[in-house]
Amino acid sequence: MRHTLPIAPQFYVTAPQPCPYLAGRMERKLFTALQGDHAQKLNDTLSKQGFRRSQNVLYRPSCAECSACLSARIRVADFQPNRSQRRILRRTAELGRNVTSPWATEDQFALFRRYLDSRHADGGMADMDIFEFAAMIEETPIKSRVIEYSRPAREDESGKALAAVCLTDVFDDGLSMVYSFYDPDLADLSLGTYVILDHITIAREAELPYVYLGYWVPGSRKMGYKAGFSAVEIYKGGAWQPIGDPADHNADLHPLSVDPIAEQVARISLPDARPPRE
Repeated sequence: MRHTLPIAPQFYVTAPQPCPYLAGRMERKLFTALQGDHAQKLNDTLSKQGFRRSQNVLYRPSCAECSACLSARIRVADFQPNRSQRRILRRTAELGRNVTSPWATEDQFALFRRYLDSRHADGGMADMDIFEFAAMIEETPIKSRVIEYSRPAREDESGKALAAVCLTDVFDDGLSMVYSFYDPDLADLSLGTYVILDHITIAREAELPYVYLGYWVPGSRKMGYKAGFSAVEIYKGGAWQPIGDPADHNADLHPLSVDPIAEQVARISLPDARPPRE
């Protein structure tokens, strides 16, 4: 008789550091390595429990004083664009889409630098060089894609120019937008919103039920836009649920809303590493 053992990754907690979303708060993350033959299965399983990928690491906020960060996803079948989003789709109708393997290019990095310098000059990625950028794009042990969006060439240009780029993971139940950036000179096109809308289109064509948006943080202007999409769910209390009224989640800023790390880890469901039958 052949016996199998469950995938049993080790979990760790980062040291506290200033929260990038809520002023005056400290953040820490619960994380585990993403590697080995079962990386895709582990990623699929933990992502359904609020984890996100960064290169070869899966992490989830586990702050000592609040639990405001809530993983968010869109139910593709139920999504309906609002009037503003329909206008964005009309304005971006000339953009082209190109899906590639996770390989970094100089054009991507040039757009990435312009985006950071314009929108996040004081952020955690502000000093990222081309080698670190390449690692962010290419170091993935799971099924990932780079989705490029290009605009028509202007009179003084030859060929199409990059307008936006998104690093996207492919789950067994959806698409996860790991990181996206866009041309800051095209602010009138609302490219951040457009990339999400197009991922909904891609997921619908692929018959995948969800688009994972990362974390929504009530009280953070930087992350508040995610609540503006219809059919959004959040992972809260160990289950996915409709977001409802964003104001209803402000209690998650209270320190008593946080469970001990040991209890959090004990409640994590892990996949079984079952070899294929002979």
